[in-house]
Amino acid sequence: MTHNEQIFRLDGDVAVVTGGAGGIGAAICRLFANVGASVACVDLDLAAAQEVAASIEQAGGRAIGLACDVSDEAATLEVARTVRETLGRATVLVNGAAMLDRSGTILEIDPQEWDRVLGVTLGGAYLMSRAILPDMIEAGGGSVIHIASMHGSVGRAGRVSYTAAKGGMLQLTRTMAIDHAAQGIRVNALSPGAVETQRITYRYGDEMPEEVREKIASKYLLNRVAQPSEIANAALFLASRASSFMTGADLLVDGGYCAV
Repeated sequence: MTHNEQIFRLDGDVAVVTGGAGGIGAAICRLFANVGASVACVDLDLAAAQEVAASIEQAGGRAIGLACDVSDEAATLEVARTVRETLGRATVLVNGAAMLDRSGTILEIDPQEWDRVLGVTLGGAYLMSRAILPDMIEAGGGSVIHIASMHGSVGRAGRVSYTAAKGGMLQLTRTMAIDHAAQGIRVNALSPGAVETQRITYRYGDEMPEEVREKIASKYLLNRVAQPSEIANAALFLASRASSFMTGADLLVDGGYCAV
């Protein structure tokens, strides 16, 4: 094994991944387990989380599936306790849970929708970080990764709650990085472009016309959308020693969208 291969390992790490049954989250769970981490796949959908965990165990990895509404403080604290007692103290946290938001301006998105999107996406990252950080500090440090979005950096018509939540995650990243650097904790954001997941089919339908797919792809310099595995690869970089001198940053994995 080469030196570069070794630094992309997570042997001995305990990783908590919220939104762990979704397209990106499941890919992260499987990759992290494949490179040596014990993984807690956390999702609102318990059966789906357990299914991902079971697939990891069947492949020879170590994983548990846990249910959690990340906007509920008591639920996040219970996840932290279960992870600590089952896998050990967490050293990696990926905050990937996010609502499927409805399109609309502030005149069309009612306060309940706004609160739910912000509460799960941004509030969930806050609450889960708050629940996991004490164990991470006790373990001697670790890596926190907030899954933001390219739309945290650039605007998008009709996505007011989503862009506000993701933009907030970038500031949460920077401030947490400042606050916890002395405790050995690195905090970074990972900002994907469009990814081939449920979020695309939710917005455009399961049978998306080819001309719509081509229109979406044309917005990216690479002329395509990403696969979940490509986002997982970037998450591994941020979780591992490969990014040991990186904190408070936003890693854009957007196919060149923001370069234009």
